[in-house]
Amino acid sequence: MAVGARSGHDEPEDRPGRDGSPEGGAAVPPGGDGGTPGDDDGAQGGGRPPRRQRSFWMELPLLVGIALILALLIKTFLIQAFSIPSDSMQNTLQRGDRVLVDKLTPWFGSEPERGEVVVFHDPGGWLEGAATPEPNVAQKFLSFIGLMPSAEEKDLIKRVIAVGGDTVECKENGPVTVNGKALDEKSFIFPGNTPCNDKPFGPIKVEEGRIFVMGDHRQNSLDSRYHQELPGQGTVSNDEVVGRAIVVAWPVGRWAPLPIPSTFDQPGLNAAAALAPAALGVAGALPLVFWRRRRLTAGRTAG
Repeated sequence: MAVGARSGHDEPEDRPGRDGSPEGGAAVPPGGDGGTPGDDDGAQGGGRPPRRQRSFWMELPLLVGIALILALLIKTFLIQAFSIPSDSMQNTLQRGDRVLVDKLTPWFGSEPERGEVVVFHDPGGWLEGAATPEPNVAQKFLSFIGLMPSAEEKDLIKRVIAVGGDTVECKENGPVTVNGKALDEKSFIFPGNTPCNDKPFGPIKVEEGRIFVMGDHRQNSLDSRYHQELPGQGTVSNDEVVGRAIVVAWPVGRWAPLPIPSTFDQPGLNAAAALAPAALGVAGALPLVFWRRRRLTAGRTAG
């Protein structure tokens, strides 16, 4: 018979009185001689004592520590919340809005693009004399781990109008132009504002690695136009950019993404793209010119 198999006529495995087992089939401890419960310490027979489960209160500090580390990493490398302290970006952003800023893509070499709303550190002199609120201990801690916008850091938020290599200009009563292309800004500048009548400017050639920024509330924004006496003619270094604001996260009723307006996607706006057709034309003509010169030279030699 196979090991472990049974027939319907087999005798019970535990018969009273057989194998020296107690009457009624009582179990014998692994030690073998019927000691009292608790005599066996679990080391015999390969057994292990059951692991004692830690209480919730003992694990709570570990969980809190892990959560804080994750929050700090997210704030440092991924996303950080910022508060809007002024009206310079109305109506896109209102005073008191909380925006989430993407800090990840700059780590992979991404640079600011036209039309993006970006947060950047004060390049120097932009917030001179501006009052900075004094946060309490709780606010400092929450801002340190990224759960609350920082009240101490001097950061600004504006829209990128031009990037390195662009030429930007705005004459009185005229539109803002980038590389000679007029921007249609009706969808995002504050109702009733003009593009630049309060401060016409340009033309300004933006240096590589820098951006020219303006607020959407043009008549209430001390942006690149007002700092042209500073190094870079009021432009901001890409190194000062914290990241792109991607969404209004608070208050809940104002939740909305912050896309790039379509006017920044118009053909020919990119200075390099504007030169591309001419460059392609020259590249295509060169082989034809060389072929024609070879034919003329060959004809003269034969004659």
